[in-house]
Amino acid sequence: MAIASAQPKVLADVIPHTWARQLVLVAGAAAFVGLSAQVAFYLPWNPAVPITLQTFAVVLSAAALGSVRGTLAMALYALLGGLGVPWFAEHKSGFGGPAFGYIIGFIVAAWVVGKVAEMGATRTVLRTAGLMILGNVIIYAVGVTWLKYSLSLPWFGAQSAFAFGVKDFVIGDLIKIAFAAGLLPATWALLRKLKLSD
Repeated sequence: MAIASAQPKVLADVIPHTWARQLVLVAGAAAFVGLSAQVAFYLPWNPAVPITLQTFAVVLSAAALGSVRGTLAMALYALLGGLGVPWFAEHKSGFGGPAFGYIIGFIVAAWVVGKVAEMGATRTVLRTAGLMILGNVIIYAVGVTWLKYSLSLPWFGAQSAFAFGVKDFVIGDLIKIAFAAGLLPATWALLRKLKLSD
């Protein structure tokens, strides 16, 4: 049985989906985040949280899949990684650790980003950029809070949750946001040209 809406809300809605294809989309997004996590390195002064492509993969997947599929994909990523699939950063797995709050943040961000994307927020560059920023802020908020309490860090200062969990990642995330802000609207424009979307 195919599942389709008259007007696609997110990119994943453009082509009608069977339940099997829905599952493939969810599993594929989880795998995309897992692969993105392997592009990982630590800055010499920041041993707590590695720089990865995960946040880009999370917000892009959620914006393309919508709230339900995006959240399921991030929950699947967190659950399987927690149970031993080595697809967290640097082939790690297991529940807990200083950076695990970011993974919880992925789930929360996926729901919010997906919901806002369903309202048409990925069709223009500015709205997409705002959506990507919102997703990153949510991931930071959950991740940094977890980091602070798991390592007993102060909120601010040279050796703080903010320094280890936000400061070193802002420039890279802005670059990823700019890329996504161009990619998603360009995809919608192509679909309109192909008469697959209004």
